[in-house]
Amino acid sequence: MDSHLSDLLLIILSFSAALNLNESSASPVDPTRVTQISWHPRAFIYKGFLSEEECDHFIHLAKGKLEKSVVTDFEYGNVLSKTRTSSGMFLQPAQDKIVADIETRISSWTFLPEENGEPIQVVHYEIGEKYESHYDNFVEEANLGGINNSRIATVLMYLSNVDKGGETVFPFSEKKDIVQSKDDNSYSECASRGYAVKPRKGDALLFFSLNINLTRDLLSLHCSCPVIEGEKWAATKWIGVGPYKNKPPPEEAII
Repeated sequence: MDSHLSDLLLIILSFSAALNLNESSASPVDPTRVTQISWHPRAFIYKGFLSEEECDHFIHLAKGKLEKSVVTDFEYGNVLSKTRTSSGMFLQPAQDKIVADIETRISSWTFLPEENGEPIQVVHYEIGEKYESHYDNFVEEANLGGINNSRIATVLMYLSNVDKGGETVFPFSEKKDIVQSKDDNSYSECASRGYAVKPRKGDALLFFSLNINLTRDLLSLHCSCPVIEGEKWAATKWIGVGPYKNKPPPEEAII
């Protein structure tokens, strides 16, 4: 593909994802709340994507059902890992009206079909818990039935504030086109590794894991810093290139 055409398609897809407004959505997207934070990787913040009540509803659905998070090893299956120490659980698709409305809103914002989305995972981090640097799409695509099963985008919704720590960090971002000031001492040491997004209740982070030619965007590497004070609740929606069907359980991949 011609490089100029690729750049044009990249711009169209990025702005479509950030600014798309679906009039039929129960809760339409407000583009004035969306800020692009990076081109490399393509990443956006939506301030107030969820209401206080929606955040609390996710936490209510998850409490009492959390299990230690696992990663997927293609040799050994789903295993516990020292790199991911949170707890989590998966909601059912359109589990109730609130969940269904949020799934529709995610599709409206990302400009990606609802049927491409995996079940939402609610995760909980206690003090010291973290998720070290990783990619959200799988390495061994052949084991997953081809490129149509690859994750193209992630929407990470913050369900609580965190007193200190718990930032989402893109370690490679500042080596490309973004330098972020962290002079106010409110960031953790881990956050110095790259562009850092602080967990703020109701905000959502959208980033893309694939380039326009469907190869992995190596700059989408990211981590969840250890929680230092307080606790962190979040909800993750992974979205694939094709419809979510005939896939293995929605777990993370070891890199």
